[in-house]
Amino acid sequence: VQLQASGGGLVQAGGSLRLSCAASGRTFNTYHMAWFRQAPGKDRDLVAALFKSGGGTYYDDSVKGRFRISRDNAKDTMYLQMTSLKPEDTAVYYCAADRSAAWANPNWGQGTQVTVSS
Repeated sequence: VQLQASGGGLVQAGGSLRLSCAASGRTFNTYHMAWFRQAPGKDRDLVAALFKSGGGTYYDDSVKGRFRISRDNAKDTMYLQMTSLKPEDTAVYYCAADRSAAWANPNWGQGTQVTVSS
């Protein structure tokens, strides 16, 4: 599956953004989907995941209650609604798809920059 992320930008602290990740192919609903982020000089970390076949969601503690991950299988698209953004949310955000929930070898989309100003 090929992934195309979009929706990043510059926003003030407290603001909102919605990221989108469009997937190619007809097997979108057979993948677990996730958003990762990578700040300068830091590792790429898992932010939120949405497991296939109604398997539930995962959120990193740093974004719980502020971010919401969702998918629209009819549109082969995944979303990350981000609210109450903080400067520490600044990073390049990557969408990922993997048939394994271990995220051992995911397909990556290109990153989209999110910058939150204080």
